[in-house]
Amino acid sequence: MRISLCLKRTPWIVMLVAAGALPSAAQQPEDLQKQLQQLKQQYEATTRDLEQRIAALEQQIQKQKEENEEASAGTISAVELAAQQSTRKAALGQSDQVGAEYQGQLPSEPTYDLLNESESRISKLQEQLGAFEFHGYFRSGYGLNGKGGSQVAFQAPGADAKYRLGNEAETYGEFIFVNNWLNPEHNGDKAWLKTEVMIEANTANSASYANFPGNTGNDQFRLREAFVRAGNILESQPDAKFWAGERFYRRQHIEIDDFYPLDMSGYGAGIEDWNLRVGKMSVAYLAGARPDVVTQNGNYAKSNVDIRFYDLKGPFGLWGAWLDFATARGGTLQTGAVIPTANGYAFGLRHQRLEWHGGYHTFSIQYGKGVASNFSTSIEDPNPFLKNSERLLIAEHFLLQPNDRFAIMPIFIFQRKRDGQPGHGFNDWASFGVRPEVFFTKYFSLAFEAGFDHTEGFVTTQSGNMQFDGWLRKFTIAPQIGAGRKFFSRPVLRVFLTYANWSNGFRGLVGGVPFEDRTSGLTYGVQAETWW
Repeated sequence: MRISLCLKRTPWIVMLVAAGALPSAAQQPEDLQKQLQQLKQQYEATTRDLEQRIAALEQQIQKQKEENEEASAGTISAVELAAQQSTRKAALGQSDQVGAEYQGQLPSEPTYDLLNESESRISKLQEQLGAFEFHGYFRSGYGLNGKGGSQVAFQAPGADAKYRLGNEAETYGEFIFVNNWLNPEHNGDKAWLKTEVMIEANTANSASYANFPGNTGNDQFRLREAFVRAGNILESQPDAKFWAGERFYRRQHIEIDDFYPLDMSGYGAGIEDWNLRVGKMSVAYLAGARPDVVTQNGNYAKSNVDIRFYDLKGPFGLWGAWLDFATARGGTLQTGAVIPTANGYAFGLRHQRLEWHGGYHTFSIQYGKGVASNFSTSIEDPNPFLKNSERLLIAEHFLLQPNDRFAIMPIFIFQRKRDGQPGHGFNDWASFGVRPEVFFTKYFSLAFEAGFDHTEGFVTTQSGNMQFDGWLRKFTIAPQIGAGRKFFSRPVLRVFLTYANWSNGFRGLVGGVPFEDRTSGLTYGVQAETWW
């Protein structure tokens, strides 16, 4: 190597340089000896330094050479690989047409298209996954009554709801599937579009996959929502939302007795959240039908025009108003009986305080006449006197949670209604109850519930119309394991013990078969409840 040759020549060069630098003969031998010794030392030091540098350069060159060889060996191109295979085949007497064999294995246009298509599909799946939402609710458990049979619920005749805690004897679920087709995040000034489908299911807690003679209607499934919703369509009304299909429409709910003072769920279309500057407005067309009542016009149907004003700022909070105009087209039944066309109207006023002592407060008063008197899209049994039906409903409830150790929800309901038929007076229902909860830790709490219902009127039984007048009291205690220290913290697991008693006027009308000859009853069991 050149470096080695240069090293071998170095002593001669140094000696020549040293010889040229020797002093004249006039110098003393001792001085010459010292100079010669110094030159030798310099020569040895320079030689060692050069040898070390040469060794380091040789090691670096060798390392780079090995890396280049490895890289060259690992980067055989697809063409070289095919050529090598062709050579081997030729040596074995085989065909050298390698295209068919390597089609799809070597990079080629068809393979690239397939990969590109797969990547596109994966990208679309990722987008769909980001746009998909799954929501729902369910409650499930099992209980026994005081006589050893399965759990029964205690509800006063003539009451439209019962107090829930430890008093629900079924498994019930709502499963909601949402897909956002445009602008899932609802960002900026872009329009968004989504669909929602909800399956409702409930089953009596008799047996899993129960299949035995006489078991009819044990498991029920319903399509309760299937609608499209769009928003940010109009630049002048970016908060306005358009919808069409079947849906739960702006329901008003009281939690502890699962009562809906206003439930206009049904089929139709509408506009929501139209900004009025002083508040918002919604307008909807909503309808329902009775397939069991058929006239020459088809299934007996009821149409509603629902108008609402809400989020109106006023004294003590937010205010809202509701108007409904309804009509049900009559006709002649197949039996020859004539059903007259009936109309109706309803209106209401609502007050809310959404931030109130750790909770909220809601009060509403509603009145309805004719086919609109049930505050729903459902249709009462048609009769010539349906136009005379009416209803007054007053409801109030609030949630109070001053700290993370205690929460309480009291409610009050008064309802007076009549179906308009001669000889049928008013049915009155007065109810008040309360559910306090005490939180001992982040996960363990104790819930109580006490409810009182008084009803007066008549109820339709298999033997005909029956007058009633009485009261029902229900009490429940339930230790719970929950997800937090809030009244609405879910999921929750609970063990419950429920006791109810009622007046003698309700004998045979409360508690079903186990308590048909008694005026009190006891149930106990377990339950899980959650929503997401």
